[in-house]
Amino acid sequence: MARRWNGWGDEHYTKEVSPHGAHLIEQRIGQTTPLRDATLAEVMAQVPMSRLATHPLISTNTEERVRHARGQSFPDWLAMRSGNFGVFPDGVAFPETSEQVRELLLYAQQHDVIVIPYGGGTSVAGHITPTANARPILTVSLARMNQLLDLNEESQIATFGAGTPGPLVESQLQARGYTLGHFPQSWELSTIGGWIASRSSGQQSLRYGRIEQMFAGGRMETLQGTLDIPTIPASSAGPDIREMVMGTEGRLGIFTDVKVRVTRVAEQEQFFVYFMPNWQIAKNVVRTMVQEKIPLSMMRVSNAQETQAHLHLGTKPKQFRLLQRYLRWRGLDDQCCMLTFGVTGSRVQNRAALAQLRPLLKRAGGVGGFLANMMGKIWSEGRFRFPYLRETTWAKGIAIDTLETSTDWDRVDDLMTDIETSLANGLRDEQEDVMVFTHLSHLYGQGCSIYTTYFFRCADSYEATYQRWSKLKGKASAVIAQGQATISHQHGVGKDHAPYLAAEKGLLGMRMIRTLVADFDPEKRLNPGTLLEE
Repeated sequence: MARRWNGWGDEHYTKEVSPHGAHLIEQRIGQTTPLRDATLAEVMAQVPMSRLATHPLISTNTEERVRHARGQSFPDWLAMRSGNFGVFPDGVAFPETSEQVRELLLYAQQHDVIVIPYGGGTSVAGHITPTANARPILTVSLARMNQLLDLNEESQIATFGAGTPGPLVESQLQARGYTLGHFPQSWELSTIGGWIASRSSGQQSLRYGRIEQMFAGGRMETLQGTLDIPTIPASSAGPDIREMVMGTEGRLGIFTDVKVRVTRVAEQEQFFVYFMPNWQIAKNVVRTMVQEKIPLSMMRVSNAQETQAHLHLGTKPKQFRLLQRYLRWRGLDDQCCMLTFGVTGSRVQNRAALAQLRPLLKRAGGVGGFLANMMGKIWSEGRFRFPYLRETTWAKGIAIDTLETSTDWDRVDDLMTDIETSLANGLRDEQEDVMVFTHLSHLYGQGCSIYTTYFFRCADSYEATYQRWSKLKGKASAVIAQGQATISHQHGVGKDHAPYLAAEKGLLGMRMIRTLVADFDPEKRLNPGTLLEE
């Protein structure tokens, strides 16, 4: 893959916006004007001389430093597009073994260097963004640590280099008849070590679990030495070290080898889409499905606004017209909500799950029919392509960002409404409209995640566009922090969410986290500003 230096994914792939999708966006936010993008040559001309002492594992190549300077958060996006990066790493290291990572950490101590771990560069919360520091900054890329190192088939434990990206995880496992089953939307770029460091969740978590259910142990290189975590299925011997290191986002050390619980590849996998009459019916149906433990591999439900957006943006004109006519013929209007679900297992298991599920959907007025398979196929084929939409819309002057949280079922409606309202009204002082929609993705017996997407117009400058985003992000984050919800269900904390972490953890919880970080890294050398505000 030839990755874009200033955007998402493969530079040879473009996700087009359909004419009816473009019309919908213009209806909601108005006509737009694009901002000028900087060129790679312009950005490279700004990169200062490296401050790092020479080391055989470290590259100070200008383009490498540009390509490892930012992630995929909206501020990162603006920095890359405008060319105003602010801070570049002084060098990028490409270790191939745990011993070399340990060597780099020793180098950082000897030369007073800041260290930022880099997996797939997909962070949407500012995890890997360097900030101004008097000390030199070294980004450590795990890209060359990308192999399946061992597969214990008796215990179903696989050991990977921490820099292995999603497609390589699956291709290496499936060649042996196994799968990890972890499929975040960033799957084609993000890495197994990054999933653990940020407590990631994949689209099929109903079957396979979140990354904390998969992570069995492994190795972390720290400034205090090597931390080896054994693979034990369960233990009551004090606090779980695995849980203590997950989600620490490079503040304790760098994952090098990770051991994960894998599963035999399923005999059959199918995805389906039903349309429910309205939001309340759709939400109650998915809550019932998950609380009754119907064995599905994934489930999500889009509110009416997101359903309309998906129908416009995710279909070709002929498909769109066919869908509209069919849904109206079946008695559904613009309040209908799209429910997407998957079954993964043996043919017998899947038939049993569908036999349990379909009567529930029918009683609730759900419409599937020929649409169920067709739309399910469309979803599964495009499941990792939505991030490319940001590239296409940006070229038209349209800004896109997302945010997510999770809360208990009894608070879902109020919190979703409050988040959407804060965004929809967030730019009223500028007489600007914002297009907002939401889906519930990861579902639990207790509650679910709430994932909101918003579109707004670029302003007439990068600074003014950043200010628009900052207003929207700040208002929505404040709502989440006051709503008995997490500031991040699956995107991690990074730098963007660090100001809101205390609302969830409390004073003593923050003290515990700070104490742990300070013990491992008293000189604040490892990814400072991430997870914890400095």
